[in-house]
Amino acid sequence: MTTSAQSESTEAKAATTVVLTDVAAQKVKALIEQEGRDDLRLRVAVQPGGCSGLRYQLFFDERSLDGDVVTDFDGVGVVVDRMSAPYLSGATIDFADRIDAQGFTIDNPNAQGSCACGDSFH
Repeated sequence: MTTSAQSESTEAKAATTVVLTDVAAQKVKALIEQEGRDDLRLRVAVQPGGCSGLRYQLFFDERSLDGDVVTDFDGVGVVVDRMSAPYLSGATIDFADRIDAQGFTIDNPNAQGSCACGDSFH
């Protein structure tokens, strides 16, 4: 039985972390299995760089850093460091495998704009 306090805290947690779609979670899980390790998680970070000032980094990491926000999506751990968390709050990570788009995509409500090449945001 879910109480309203529990659902409110779940909604608040979702709003303060990234969201990994089911398709993206399956792809991450498959890539981790290819690595042959069970200690890896997907780390999502925002770093300075690119035409617009900030760029995303997605990579596998076994480390746990002070202040990391860890969220589980169908057995896939997603880690966001405390400096990147405000930039990624409410962002959705998906995976596309179509003729017009391939790879991981990030829909970020915090991004005010991006460069023409789509490699960075501000």
